[in-house]
This record gives sequence, C-alpha cells and structure tokens, in this order.
Amino acid sequence: MTPAINLLKQQKVDFEVLKFRHDPSLSNYAQEAATKLNLDEQQVFKTLVIDVDGALYIGITPASQQVDLKSFAKSICGKKAQMADKNRAQTATGYLLGGISPFGHKKNIPVVLHETAKKYPNIYVSGGRRGLEISICPNILIKITKATLATF
Repeated sequence: MTPAINLLKQQKVDFEVLKFRHDPSLSNYAQEAATKLNLDEQQVFKTLVIDVDGALYIGITPASQQVDLKSFAKSICGKKAQMADKNRAQTATGYLLGGISPFGHKKNIPVVLHETAKKYPNIYVSGGRRGLEISICPNILIKITKATLATF
C-alpha cells in the first residue's frame, strides 16, 4: 500500500483503486492512465508540484490540458509560478514523479484543484505509484486535502 491509500483507508472514505502496467518509456502518466484504463481524459487528473514565489503547491488538473502557470499563481495571490524542481517535488511529497498523489505527502503542501473536477461524481488521481489510480469523489478529495478550487 502507498501512503495515499493508507490515508484514505484511515479516513474511512469511499474510493476505488485501479491498476495498470506502466510503460517506462512513457512520461505522460495521467494520459497513459486514461488510455490504459479506458477512462475519459477529462476525468483523469494529474497531480503537479508547482513552485509559487518559492513555496510549493499541489495543482490537480485534467490530464487533457496544460496548466497555465500565470493563472495558477494568480489563483493563490502569487506572482510567479513554475514547475517545481524534480528532486524538491519528490522530497516534499515522498513520491516519484508520475506517482505523486494528492494524498499522504511527507510535508504539508497546500492543494489547488481545478474547478472542472466538480462536474464529475468521481475523478481519477494518482494512487502514489506509477500504474496506480484512485477513483474518488471530488468533494472527498477537497475535504481530506483542504483543497481550494480554481481555474488554471
């Protein structure tokens, strides 16, 4: 089990774990999950670690779109956003890139969820390892992570 799955079990919330065989030659992890699990790309969300003015944030956005870093920074009243350095992201979350989950980080990192997640009864996010997805209600994700909603 991953820290994400352990946390969700501890919280006693409804979720489902989906598994697939990750292809190491692929680096677009969320789109790979959508394809291999035959899911709507709009419903599969990628978890990104974003550096805004030196502080780390988790941005959760649909696999089908690119994050607008300027909009992300603005959504949290920041000035400049960039993708976090790989090592810093992995150290802060405790997960490898491609397996970063919204749940169970080593450090407390504020979470921002793309508002389109609210359109769906369930969304799919990383379960904490490449090839492992979690199906969860967006409201449960918001409650557990204390996420704010934004468009970015």
